[in-house]
Amino acid sequence: MTTTTTNRLLAALAITGLVLVSFPRLSRGDGRELAEECRPSGTLTPTRSYSCQDCCEKGQAYPTYTCSPPTTARTKAVMTLNDFEPGGDGGGPSECDDDYHQNTELVVALSTGWYANGERCGKNIQISANGKQTVAKVVDECDSQRGCDEEHAFQPPCRNNIVDASQAVWDSLGITGEEVGEIDITWSDA
Repeated sequence: MTTTTTNRLLAALAITGLVLVSFPRLSRGDGRELAEECRPSGTLTPTRSYSCQDCCEKGQAYPTYTCSPPTTARTKAVMTLNDFEPGGDGGGPSECDDDYHQNTELVVALSTGWYANGERCGKNIQISANGKQTVAKVVDECDSQRGCDEEHAFQPPCRNNIVDASQAVWDSLGITGEEVGEIDITWSDA
């Protein structure tokens, strides 16, 4: 039964007085709220701090995820800026092709659940934001299960609703990534 059908059924029962308990809303339609359906699978707590921007902090508990919100024709997500070049904040080479990518390429990394064990590798997704659309190729995973180590550029695990995009993606949407940091978007398989 879909969330909408369930909510309608609960509303009808409530009107007739047959529901004696209250139920929380199952979904409110916002991409960030849908992330609530995908609960953390655990936490990662580093034993040391690192001296870089956006790096893990000693003793801070970071949630980990094995899932991402359900994908739809317009999946809501948060787009972040990633440097896919050697020495960039993306850590090592991309998972899909074991290679680095120029930041002038339209490429993205997806949170673990959306990456789907590499099923989206090499495939294009369409991203909409700022009244514009662009297409980018999936080349990497934004790891939602591990982090705070050299392989992950000492950054925390990725949230479960992230599209980590190259500067070229931000540019094609007319957004200055370094100034904004992150922005709400929608995406779909292209």
